[in-house]
Amino acid sequence: MTTVGQAKAAFRARSIRWGFIWALWCAVLWGAWYVPGAAVWKEAPFAAMDMANPRQFLTAAAVITTFNAFSVLLFLFLWLIVLGKFRDFGRTLVRVRRISKWYFAAAIFGGPMAIFGSFLAMGYVGAVFAAIAGLLYPIIGASIARVWYNEKITLRAALGILVIIGGGIAIYAPGILGELSGASSRHTSWLGYLGGAMAALGWGVEGALAGRALDVTDPDCGITVRFTAEALYWLCLVLPALALFGDVDVIHLIVQTWNLKAITWLLLAGITFGFCYVSWYKSFPLIGVGRGQAIAALYGAFAVVFLAAFTLQFPAWNFLLGLTLVVSGAFLMYTEKSDVLEVVRAL
Repeated sequence: MTTVGQAKAAFRARSIRWGFIWALWCAVLWGAWYVPGAAVWKEAPFAAMDMANPRQFLTAAAVITTFNAFSVLLFLFLWLIVLGKFRDFGRTLVRVRRISKWYFAAAIFGGPMAIFGSFLAMGYVGAVFAAIAGLLYPIIGASIARVWYNEKITLRAALGILVIIGGGIAIYAPGILGELSGASSRHTSWLGYLGGAMAALGWGVEGALAGRALDVTDPDCGITVRFTAEALYWLCLVLPALALFGDVDVIHLIVQTWNLKAITWLLLAGITFGFCYVSWYKSFPLIGVGRGQAIAALYGAFAVVFLAAFTLQFPAWNFLLGLTLVVSGAFLMYTEKSDVLEVVRAL
């Protein structure tokens, strides 16, 4: 007969295992997102724009990020309908004082800061730089979660985070040197570097904010609230401000974006990033913000795989070195004892 203690231990072990599975799925889908996210810049109307003009570039990045947000939201709504959770989404959305305010705050850091910053880095410097800049976000998220609500980060977990980030740097080292040298000839390349910093800071803070609400809400509903908030920010605040005070015809740019190639890439970006976020949010209550973000940082390796498969430019020896490091870091974290991995937070 199974005792209460054995049942609790089995439940804890199963929860932790699923937490790592969800975080790994996030890494796979996140890596895949960089392919359509970078490819859409090569399609009309963005390919014909003067990217040396910061105003045109920022407007293009804002329009792409807006389409990305609505594309993600489309697939999240379909996801909720399939799961039969649409009413739960409504109940979560209206609980502003205690729940949805955290998701609305997370949307600010994850959308106008992180995703917009990542598109800036992709467009001005390159997909490789954008991916490696984002690898720094687990340090920020884990630190905030530790200080804010006392989430446990053991020495082994901290070492795993550092090893994973080191592996990502090893994977991208040759490519980033080439992209940085190419971008250095442009006077406006600082916007790409700024975008990389925005991505790391934004995703780190978003994870900590979302983790605050995910203990008491369903992740599927929570992530949909978060992207609803982001879509509203872009539609009601950012794009109208650009249309009023910018020198680029935003409405005309949006209309031109409705072409088959651009919309196809944006829909692919939406489905990969949407379910990447679903997996990301599901991992936080199970293994914590720090570990969930660290395992998701494996996207660096998957991004190289997907970009290589798409461009037929296969990685060199440094990819094997980096892959070894990121797998070792994940293994360090996964092999911790279940009683240590259990998420314990101060109330």
